[in-house]
Amino acid sequence: METKKEHWDKVYETKPCTEVSWYEPMPETSLACIAECNLEKDAAIIDIGGGDSFLAEFLVAREFTDVTVVDISEKAIERAKERLGENAEKINWIVADAVTFNPEKKYDLWHDRAAFHFLTKEEDVTQYMETVKRALKHGGFVILGTFSEKGPTRCSGLEIKQYSIGQMQKLFSDGFITMNCKNVDHKTPSGATQNFTFCTFKKE
Repeated sequence: METKKEHWDKVYETKPCTEVSWYEPMPETSLACIAECNLEKDAAIIDIGGGDSFLAEFLVAREFTDVTVVDISEKAIERAKERLGENAEKINWIVADAVTFNPEKKYDLWHDRAAFHFLTKEEDVTQYMETVKRALKHGGFVILGTFSEKGPTRCSGLEIKQYSIGQMQKLFSDGFITMNCKNVDHKTPSGATQNFTFCTFKKE
């Protein structure tokens, strides 16, 4: 049985970034949520499961100076670096599993679009949440995007866990303030529509 890392390396080796279901040329929802947090340009931002998404690229273009991308797939990160060229040096790249990731610093903003919903085991969700709390500064923000209860039940050949707005708020009821929650439709390159739950929380 292949490991999670082997699965995602194979995905990024065999599919161009414009063909994966989560592709978006401009991550509008994420950027809008980040803008609402009113961060300073030197704020420490971490993107979990960022792979070769375009978010880090847009953040650098908007003059954020402390951007970190974490992904389980080294292939995804290699691809992102190749696309970014010299600008890749402006981003901190970390190959790690979101569940076992051990942050070495604290962050002002934790962003995760479509990595969290792959955690289907309760113990993995618990460990992830503990990492978020440990990694965030007081007053820091979490932006989490997952498939909603109206979204797909599988992605990239794997089962996922859906979250309604209420379920997401319950998950972050201890130690966090809800800033904003909404459902957003994402159009995949194949033309399908996927409904996401996007929430922003602030650490008390």
